[in-house]
Amino acid sequence: MDLETFLAQMDAGAPALPGGPAARMMDDLADEAIALCMELNTRVTTLDERVEIMSRLTGRDVPASFRIFPPFTTDCGKNTRIGERAFINSGCRFQDQGGITLGDDCLIGHNVVIATLNHDLEPSRRATTIPRPVVVGESAWIGANATLLPGVTIGEGAVVAAGAVVTKDVPPRTIVGGVPARVIRAIEPE
Repeated sequence: MDLETFLAQMDAGAPALPGGPAARMMDDLADEAIALCMELNTRVTTLDERVEIMSRLTGRDVPASFRIFPPFTTDCGKNTRIGERAFINSGCRFQDQGGITLGDDCLIGHNVVIATLNHDLEPSRRATTIPRPVVVGESAWIGANATLLPGVTIGEGAVVAAGAVVTKDVPPRTIVGGVPARVIRAIEPE
C-alpha cells in the first residue's frame, strides 16, 4: 500500500485489519516516525531545525511560524496538519493515523495526548483499529495533560481545561473540563 492510499483509507474511517495492508503500513510509518522523533528529541535543535524535522515527519510543509518544545512523539506523523502559529508544548503524544488537524493560532499544552484510533469492542476483533480524525480549531487552547479522543472537534476559540478527557465535540468559544469533559461556560466576546 502506498502512502496516498493509506491516508485515503484512514481519512475515510476504514478499519485497519490485523496483518492487512493498512496495518503493515502503520508499522512502516511508525518506524520512520520513531527515527524522526528521536532526531527531534535527543539533541539540541534550533527553531528552524525543529520546523524542518516536523515537515519531514508530517510529509508536508510546516509553517515557519509553528513552534514546538520537545520532547514530542507520534506513531505515524503523516496524517498531521499544522496551521500557522500553532504551538505544541513539551511531552505531547500524537496518535495521528486517523488524522489530526491543528488550526491557526492553537495552543497545545504540556503532555497532551491526541488519539485518533480506537479498537473494535468485540474481543474476537479487538486487534482491528478504527480511525477517526481529531480537529483542533483556530485559536483553541488545550490545557496540560488533557486527552482528546478519536473523532472529536474542538471549536474555534474553545478551551479544554488541564486534565480533561474530551469524548465529544466542543462548541466554539466554550470552556470544558473534567472526566469526561463537560461544558463549564461560554467565552463571551470582548
